[in-house]
Amino acid sequence: MWLTLVGCVLGLASGVRHATEPDHLAAVSTLVAQQRSAKNSMRFAATWGLGHGLMLLVVGGVLLTLRAHMPRALEESFELAVGVMLVFLGARALQQAFHAREPHSHARPHALRPLAIGVLHGLAGSGALAALAATRSPSLASGLLFLGLYGAGAMLGMAGLAGIAGVPLARLLHADRAGRIVLTATGALSLLMGLGWGAAAALRMI
Repeated sequence: MWLTLVGCVLGLASGVRHATEPDHLAAVSTLVAQQRSAKNSMRFAATWGLGHGLMLLVVGGVLLTLRAHMPRALEESFELAVGVMLVFLGARALQQAFHAREPHSHARPHALRPLAIGVLHGLAGSGALAALAATRSPSLASGLLFLGLYGAGAMLGMAGLAGIAGVPLARLLHADRAGRIVLTATGALSLLMGLGWGAAAALRMI
């Protein structure tokens, strides 16, 4: 019982920490930077976390149930896809910053966008997470619970970070120049992170 309880706490805490990893922050920051309120920022970040958590639970759960490992080539392909996505998000944010008169006046991103980004991140990390759950869980049920709590922790962590950052960002985005600076910074971060992430994955695949 105590081992299961510790595993649950560990899963939730690990998920919260997972939300702060650089590739996640880079992807979500490009979406959060386009929101005019902390509420919207939290909603989009939570949607990212939902897609991320669901994919971790589904794919990681299947791997854990079968006691199988995701093929290395497939796992690296997902990592490469994450890099490409970060480059796309960064380039899009930079395009808005340099060509829009009022970056904050654009229509907010469709809700499916952060969900799709979260799903892709979940695919990239599900193999490693399933292996982690298998080594730390005494049973299949506790392993699946660990996966679910890990995803929930990531969603809560990202929503919390977005809520904190969303307050000052919402104020900055009401000023045209400040809005451009925010979009430029988040876009450059995502672009550089994506190039590095994708290059590393491509090299590992060679």
